[in-house]
Amino acid sequence: MAGKRLILMGPPGGGKGTQAKRLQDRYGIVQLSTGDMLRAAVKAGTPVGLKAKAVMDAGQLVSDDIMINLISERIDQKDCANGFILDGFPRTLAQAEALDKLLKDKGIKLDKVIEVAVPDERLIERITGRFTCGTCGEGYHDKFKQPKRPGVCDVCGGTSFTRRADDKAETVVARLKAYHDQTSPLMPYYKAKGTLEVIDGDRDMDVVSRDLERVLGT
Repeated sequence: MAGKRLILMGPPGGGKGTQAKRLQDRYGIVQLSTGDMLRAAVKAGTPVGLKAKAVMDAGQLVSDDIMINLISERIDQKDCANGFILDGFPRTLAQAEALDKLLKDKGIKLDKVIEVAVPDERLIERITGRFTCGTCGEGYHDKFKQPKRPGVCDVCGGTSFTRRADDKAETVVARLKAYHDQTSPLMPYYKAKGTLEVIDGDRDMDVVSRDLERVLGT
């Protein structure tokens, strides 16, 4: 699958990150998470990284221009020559249009835009049920993965467990609403270009992975 350039989209908690990692491992194409790219550019002190740092230090959001320049800088690096997976970008129509222009200027064709779709009610159930061992960090779930002995971690025997504050139902609902509000205009945009594929993410991870491989022609 040399030279594939993908955008992977999906709601929070929908398993997109897991699938991106699997695609990266299987095909040797680089997963480009905007958050990771931003942190790396700031740490390396690149021109774009310094600009982004100044904006973040002032408590402001990084602009689309900075993000596009960041992506431009990153996909010029050698490890992207064999292809890449954009994860977390674009999130808005304006970003999608700016990305199209960037790729066109570089003579790069986007192969597929894939959304890993999961119904909201399933996501709320998945996310709000998560908890972790406070000692070793092993993950559990109220419905899908309880410790073998109630209240005792299978891995380290710890007895204290924690839940993330942003895994509360009202927070998850707000995050899903933001996702739908921002990204719903992207679907007809990419569908009109003939690049959009929607995968049912409400299945076993291995089944979803096989579906992704089928879509990518492998």
